[in-house]
Amino acid sequence: MKLTASPFARTARAVTGGLLAAAVVTLGGAGAASAAVAAPAAHATATPGDVAHKYLTESTHLTIRAAAKAAEAAMDAAVAEGQRVSVAVVDRNGNTLVTLRGDGAGPQSYESAIRKAYTAVSFNAPTSVLVGRLQQQPTLKDIPGTLFLAGGVPVTAKGSPIAGIGVAGAPSGDLDEKFARAGAAALRR
Repeated sequence: MKLTASPFARTARAVTGGLLAAAVVTLGGAGAASAAVAAPAAHATATPGDVAHKYLTESTHLTIRAAAKAAEAAMDAAVAEGQRVSVAVVDRNGNTLVTLRGDGAGPQSYESAIRKAYTAVSFNAPTSVLVGRLQQQPTLKDIPGTLFLAGGVPVTAKGSPIAGIGVAGAPSGDLDEKFARAGAAALRR
């Protein structure tokens, strides 16, 4: 599709969190826009509403099956040591994929596991490492949905975060993180 607009046309970008969220074309003044659509070639697979490939990006996401495998491995590691925990796996965008609440896990552990997983994937670092960053940047703790306690680890592919695993409920964050790492290790097999 070819779009022509008046010389008064402006392009604006809506930006959220430093990422390009959408592109909007706004017409100003008395300008008008017209579209000329050529007949598609018989072999073309694009539809008239498709955007040019140069405006797209690709990302890698953990499958639900892999998320379940990681969560179960983390829970199994905790149970093997007699710990009562909750486990959460979130995707690259921080959306919860899987949560497991172990038998006898405390009521706070469920939400804490989600927030640890979210924090780990957001910063692409274990939450135990991020705790140290609070000394230099104490306002990090004010970011909604984050929890800067040990027990969350990122899952990466080619160095980029694709998921986060959070564990909460063990008597120490070191144990929570050990179990989260067991979940991540299950994805390397």
